[in-house]
Amino acid sequence: MSTPFDKELEERLVRYAAIDSQSDEDSAASPSTEIQYDILHLLKQELEDIGAQDVELTEYGVVLATIPGTAPGPTIGYLAHIDTAPQFNATGVTPRVIRGYNGGDITYPDAPDLVLSPEEFPYLAEKVGQDIVTASGTTLLGADDKAGVAIIMTAARYMIENPDIAHGPIRIAFTPDEEIGRGVDSKLPEALAADFAYTFDGAAVGEIEYESFSADGAVVTIKGVSIHPGLATGKMVSAIHLASKIISTLPQATMTPDTTADREGFIHATEMAGDAAEMKIKLILRDFERDGLAAKGRLLEQVCEAVQASEPRAIVTCSINPQYRNMRYWLETDMAPVDLARAAAAKLGVDPVSVPIRGGTDGSRLTEMGVPTPNLFTGMQNIHGPLEWISVQDMAKATELCLTISELATQEPG
Repeated sequence: MSTPFDKELEERLVRYAAIDSQSDEDSAASPSTEIQYDILHLLKQELEDIGAQDVELTEYGVVLATIPGTAPGPTIGYLAHIDTAPQFNATGVTPRVIRGYNGGDITYPDAPDLVLSPEEFPYLAEKVGQDIVTASGTTLLGADDKAGVAIIMTAARYMIENPDIAHGPIRIAFTPDEEIGRGVDSKLPEALAADFAYTFDGAAVGEIEYESFSADGAVVTIKGVSIHPGLATGKMVSAIHLASKIISTLPQATMTPDTTADREGFIHATEMAGDAAEMKIKLILRDFERDGLAAKGRLLEQVCEAVQASEPRAIVTCSINPQYRNMRYWLETDMAPVDLARAAAAKLGVDPVSVPIRGGTDGSRLTEMGVPTPNLFTGMQNIHGPLEWISVQDMAKATELCLTISELATQEPG
């Protein structure tokens, strides 16, 4: 069951995951946090050490590198993001490896009540005998997307050390701030200089994704009327009450992440903060279609307008900004990168599966900006929380997929 890549992948993931690289949507910097440079500098050095060419760390926080081609073929980009999600603790990550998983419940040394069960997560039941990597219970693991980083680094090292393997020019990019929707700087498509690309940022083995959510972000600000509560009769307007009214008026049973699935979109309040004088609500809007996304934006605006009308002494503002769009809009006009990945999977005996991503990737933005970029599996599961885990052998299969895509591309006509 072991592969030639297992040891390297395990060592890389454990090394990378232990580095705190959480992004921060409230920061205007790029990268949004200084700590992301810790892993960016490490990866730059590691790429130089394995003999990659044109290695650089750009002013917008992307590590780029080239593996020269050994045969005529298109220039392919491989990308992964180095930041971890802001939604859960990512400081002090202690990765651990459970070798030869026995099929039972997995418990956590730093959180005795936490249990990862194959009954609750059936994909885990398929990994008996494999090597499972988790965190220790109080943090996320960060396999999203340090597994992708480890996969690309392992494949890159292998290609450089085995020049007899046929592949065209390979461009590598490790991006910051993907988790906050800012991983693709406007300069990246030109700097990447790839005919097409792939993000290694997917989940179960076989997933080859070319459809993602379209996404907008919204900020609602409510300014009330503040006054001493002892003198408030007929005068105070509580921003907290109005913010609660907005949340309770939005559809709860049919349009939240926990009540939707498959191709259904949602409106999700991710943060609400402030006081009686002023409140701020951050929301994300998601849908697979442009008109569905626009309808959700109009609904949010209408709710805000209704609450404003109910209390004219308050000031309610709603700002909606685009984040990314469904990559399908562009990829469906040229499915060659998707078909190439499917052919590579089939050659490895993997059944390719394409399901809509209930989220987005750097590939969503890159595709929109002119670089077709489907998303490929890594094996990561239960991301953004303490139950996050991944199989080393799944990562090895993704590494083989990267190498096979690269080789098959040299055999494509033209």
